Amino acid sequence: MGEHRLKRARLFLTHSREWSTLWDVATTSEFQQLLRGAALRVTRPRVAVLRAVYANPHADTDSIIRAVRQDLADVSHQAVYDSLHTLTGAGLVRRIQPSGSVARYESRVGDNHHHVVCRSCGVVEDADCAVGEAPCLTASHDHGFAIDEAEVIYWGLCPGCSTASRS
Repeated sequence: MGEHRLKRARLFLTHSREWSTLWDVATTSEFQQLLRGAALRVTRPRVAVLRAVYANPHADTDSIIRAVRQDLADVSHQAVYDSLHTLTGAGLVRRIQPSGSVARYESRVGDNHHHVVCRSCGVVEDADCAVGEAPCLTASHDHGFAIDEAEVIYWGLCPGCSTASRS
């Protein structure tokens, strides 16, 4: 599966003198090219869903619907669900579902990364794999499977919740 990321990272210095990453958001024509490259028909709902997923990493379906409706006010829930299903199947979007959480979607596909989830507020962040290649874990017994991925979810408290719990 090819690399589908359209975001380009640029480092910039914030007011707090810390380095942060600024992501360039893809244009409508780039989303259209992405769909065509995956042999998918270009539709307004699919473009709007891709835009919403790229703009809202780890968003749940309801958040994506709200974001899509900013562009397409009359889009149905079903059109968004269908688009997410199609985009996930084509490898343009990744669906994750941490235990006890609703499904979430992200545009970071085609690489080997995991997630860290806050047990308190549910925020999800990416965590790069320490090994760098898939699968980054080796099963003690593969039972004949051709393993190509290991999904790891780290759990803990985010900085905000960690600070709040200490006070």
